[in-house]
Amino acid sequence: MNFQSSSKQDFKVVGTRVARPDGVDKVTGRALYGADFNVPGCQVGLILRSPHAHARIDNIDTSEALALPGVKAVVTSADWGVPEDEGLRDVQDNCLARGKVLYDGHAVAAVAAKDMVTARAALKLIRVDYTPLPHVTDVDEAMKPDAPVVQEARADESVPEGSGPNVTHYCEFGHGDLDAGFAKADTVIERSFTTAATHQGYIEPHACVASYGNDGKADLWCTTQGQYLVRDLCAGIMGMEGSQLRVTPSEIGGGFGGKTTVFIEPVALALSRKAGRPVKIVMSRVDVFRATGPTVSSSMDVRIGMTKDGRITAGEAKLRYQGGAFPCGTVDMGAQAAFAAYDMEAVRTRGWNALTNRPKEAAYRAPGAPMAIYAVESVVDELCQQLELDPLDVRLKNAADAGTKASYGVTFDQIGLRATLEAAKEHAHYHAPLGENQGRGLSCGFWFNFGGNTSVSLAINADGTASVTEGNPDIGGSRASISMMAAEELGIPYDKVRTFITDTGSLGQNDVTDGSRVTFAVGLATIKAARAAIQVMCARAAKIWGIDEDAVIWEDGAAKPSGPNAGDFEPMTLAEIAAISSETGGPIAGHHEVNAEGAGVSFGVHLADVEVDPETGATTVLRYTVFQDAGKAVHPDYVEGQMQGGAAQGIGWALNEEYIYDEDGRLQNAGFLDYRIPVASDLPAIDTVILEIPNPGHPYGVRGVGETPIVPPLAALSNAVSRAVGVRLHELPMSPPKILKAIMAQG
Repeated sequence: MNFQSSSKQDFKVVGTRVARPDGVDKVTGRALYGADFNVPGCQVGLILRSPHAHARIDNIDTSEALALPGVKAVVTSADWGVPEDEGLRDVQDNCLARGKVLYDGHAVAAVAAKDMVTARAALKLIRVDYTPLPHVTDVDEAMKPDAPVVQEARADESVPEGSGPNVTHYCEFGHGDLDAGFAKADTVIERSFTTAATHQGYIEPHACVASYGNDGKADLWCTTQGQYLVRDLCAGIMGMEGSQLRVTPSEIGGGFGGKTTVFIEPVALALSRKAGRPVKIVMSRVDVFRATGPTVSSSMDVRIGMTKDGRITAGEAKLRYQGGAFPCGTVDMGAQAAFAAYDMEAVRTRGWNALTNRPKEAAYRAPGAPMAIYAVESVVDELCQQLELDPLDVRLKNAADAGTKASYGVTFDQIGLRATLEAAKEHAHYHAPLGENQGRGLSCGFWFNFGGNTSVSLAINADGTASVTEGNPDIGGSRASISMMAAEELGIPYDKVRTFITDTGSLGQNDVTDGSRVTFAVGLATIKAARAAIQVMCARAAKIWGIDEDAVIWEDGAAKPSGPNAGDFEPMTLAEIAAISSETGGPIAGHHEVNAEGAGVSFGVHLADVEVDPETGATTVLRYTVFQDAGKAVHPDYVEGQMQGGAAQGIGWALNEEYIYDEDGRLQNAGFLDYRIPVASDLPAIDTVILEIPNPGHPYGVRGVGETPIVPPLAALSNAVSRAVGVRLHELPMSPPKILKAIMAQG
């Protein structure tokens, strides 16, 4: 799917900084988030969670809870069937444990009651008999042959014989002769790294309202990144046909990948079915941390060879990711991303996923990529130091470009890595002087970007405005961007277009808002839908003028004769055609459905300056600049916001954030007081440089931008801190005690 990309000067609306359509509602408090939604007769739902990291459930006695006045229903996993599909069964068993609890906070039972006080009292009356079992929370320990077994026989066909019982998936990517490549190197460095599991840190907790009717039909309102996926998962778990469940998304107070699955929605539906009344569940912050998916934690080994003039001759990485108590395939994306920034003759990456007694992992903005690239970019930077080479020049020398065979097998089309590196080299930040105890770090970043199933409807209203209906929750400004692309195509002002996000009953399938897909895929479908509507309007004008449809063109928001031979008619504007649409054939609309391809990969480069206090190990981020190829920045404010937001989250990941488990396998920092995300005072002003290398897979050249910005910060900060203190660090987060220990160890 290739399009002729428009150049910058061709646009009138796209590329401007128009007002955001949701701004007023959000700053005035009028916007409705998940917890804001209520229906008459709604019951309060609460979930009982395991205090054990791993235990067999011997018995659940709910009789006392059911006998409590005001309690309408109690459910356990016994209220559901057992799906044939293994993936669906994992989702279901994560929502309510079946047979065993697999991590601290695993849901066991749920109640619906008339109010919160009654629901809390009912939870205390549920009696659960457990037999504690050995547990494991560390990925390296989990991969050992004698490790406690989290789940039996969960390895897929990729896992080599002789692997530990918790290894569920294996992958391998690469090409070339590693031995020959390393033999060409003047210096070879091999290092091991670890990263902690981190949470997405969204401010809005998971919330939903479920209403299951006596007729077998149900409605669900929830905060989600993908209402169609919620419908499919919940319908499967509940044994319903998908058409009988309508899911409506609320405004979303952050997701970053963490709201791309279900945790409470099937439970609310089961309670509503049993109670015969609507049920509302809102997770507490503690439950969000204990029982919703963080990212994976990792243990990694990286070996890279380099010549004395900076040419990378070979690279090898071994990645070990744990994704909690259920199988996942996140290591595939890490393994593919690890060396993606480099044009290499010899490269190999191997990856293993292993089960641990932790919550089931969920996506977090470029899942799998930040850890792998952190390890690779750290070794590249250390090689530059040892060989006394400029780290930016080395990356330019080895940068992937159009025509490069990527480390994971594809051949790149037009990409923007070299342009971002050149922009970073020319930027004042790269040449600014540093003071004592200060260091500058650099890292490249990469993400694949996705397209996927998308359905859009665009209606031309009789008053000359346009309404776009689409099925992807707006988590990064997509309503503005989609309205802008519709306005651009139709040739009308931005304020004449409004975009609506609809429920699952109003459009065909739409994939989840993830993978940096929405501005690309929904924008593509919107442009196509607008062109379909334009074709109808041109046909109406042709009918009025009595000429062939082929003799009418669309320019500047109006139908015009294509030339003097087509007749001498005054242009008919969209508003004029719309006003008489009922007299010329009826409503005017355009639709487009597509499984979009051609999303185009995304690259970025980050520069970070830090100062480390040698007496405390505390790190201050002094300056931060993000360089990224957006293909075409439809709304520059939103693009800059995505770049800054990803950088801020990456800074937290690098310096402070981590899941901490005690010897009993219980989470010790389940809340924002103890799990410390960056606040405004922790961050500098994050500068952004947007580059626009058009993506040939989109009519306006758009690439996704939302995930790449979280990839480089881990290595950029680690390289900066390592240079500031004069010793290499290999563990994230680089909290003050760890940095101080490294300083003291070097004397």
